[in-house]
Amino acid sequence: MCESHHRHSIFCILPPYILQSLIENGTPQQRSRALKTLSVDQTLRALRTTKRASASPGGGRVSSPNFTPDEQKQRTIFDAQNEERLPGIVARTEGSQASGDPAVDEAYDGLGATFDFFAGVFDRNSIDDEGMPLNATVHFGRDYANAFWDGQRMVFGDGDGVLFNRMTQSLDVIGHELAHGVTEDEARLIYFLQAGALNESMSDVFGSLIKQHVRNQSADEADWLIGDKLFTSKVNGVALRSMKEPGSAFDDPVLGKDPQPAHMDDYVRTYEDNGGVHINSGIPNRAFYLASTFIGGYAWERTGRIWYETLRDSRLRPASGFKRFARLTVNNAGRLFGEAGNETKAVRDAWSEVGVILT
Repeated sequence: MCESHHRHSIFCILPPYILQSLIENGTPQQRSRALKTLSVDQTLRALRTTKRASASPGGGRVSSPNFTPDEQKQRTIFDAQNEERLPGIVARTEGSQASGDPAVDEAYDGLGATFDFFAGVFDRNSIDDEGMPLNATVHFGRDYANAFWDGQRMVFGDGDGVLFNRMTQSLDVIGHELAHGVTEDEARLIYFLQAGALNESMSDVFGSLIKQHVRNQSADEADWLIGDKLFTSKVNGVALRSMKEPGSAFDDPVLGKDPQPAHMDDYVRTYEDNGGVHINSGIPNRAFYLASTFIGGYAWERTGRIWYETLRDSRLRPASGFKRFARLTVNNAGRLFGEAGNETKAVRDAWSEVGVILT
């Protein structure tokens, strides 16, 4: 189910509870596809963990030989040709003309927008801040309704065309998955319980900010939806998640109802979904939305900066929960904008409103 407690996990965009609902409520064909997707995800996760354990038996970071010294995009898009193979054949390289294949060109543009965002807003040189080339594979598998970051590349399925569109259509999905690499590089938040929910939330934050940046939208103008183009018109829903109103993104007879809570009073205690990492991420997501709208303007300029600096804060531990993270955002807001500043008050008030009370 695209889950692991280990660093270098396979991070998938489609929450496992949606696939489980498909297995329970879908047609025989939909159930078969969902089971196949879960099977592929579990196999990839196992392979990924085995490779990383072999390469780094002592734990810690694994260096990549593919760094580049300057801040220049290096994108390569591969085509798996609907087979389950990675990386596939080269379909487009940096600086080449559009291929005419929507999935290839959407992936190319999405990787570029993500690189440009981190470089322009946070002066970050690619995902690892050391010039890591950005690679992606499209047309992975047949009717594969998921997208994931495996620590080396983005991988996109085409969806089933019935409930799910191709996974490259939502820019925030591309940004979300690549942002898992940023979190791995900086904070190493474990993919379990509240730390895992923070991991997911950071990807939603950056995914949404990248979309807002491209659209030149202020916090008040943004839709705050994640995966707003992934569902077909046959689904009763607007997106995978809503940062503005967690729990409201979909309510569908086949896919189920969005289970995300918006407040600690409704925190879901479960060992499914790695302890609810895709579910309870709704709480920090809403805190970020509230802080951004309280502050106003472009969310990436102040709230985004506060969250980014918190992700890089040495006091953030791999197993940190919501309260530690929230306290650090308040500290960083004070450091960046003044302890008596509007930004610091907005951040504190936002966490209070979702039930994370700081004393």
